Amino acid sequence: MNALRFFAAPFAALTLSVSAPAFAHDTAASEKVTVLQDQMLKNAPGKKALMIEVDYQPGQSSIAHKHQGTAMAYVLSGEIISQVKGEKAITYKAGEFWYEPAGSEHLVSKNASATQTAKLLVFMVLAPDEKVLIPLEN
Repeated sequence: MNALRFFAAPFAALTLSVSAPAFAHDTAASEKVTVLQDQMLKNAPGKKALMIEVDYQPGQSSIAHKHQGTAMAYVLSGEIISQVKGEKAITYKAGEFWYEPAGSEHLVSKNASATQTAKLLVFMVLAPDEKVLIPLEN
């Protein structure tokens, strides 16, 4: 449940304002989320691009969630296990990536290692009023 509070809080704050360069939580059990860029798109009126870095300590995971915007994720280091509803869980290694259409339910996002850190770069396209993350109820 600590992960739920951690991951939901920064993204809820992010939907209101992204002026803070990084979000951190008060517990070591939660991943670190850093907003690298938040930019309105001139060639796509009404949309913005958001770039986020997610740092997982060994064994850490995110809560089950969905995004209103389209998400693309790239593993910078380590290995990440990811599962979108209706698909099997896949372990992605550094240099590998995946795509999540808007509204996809991301059931699993976690560090595959109990001993090594992992880092994920997430690029999203969404409307400014769309939520970056919506926690799933179950």
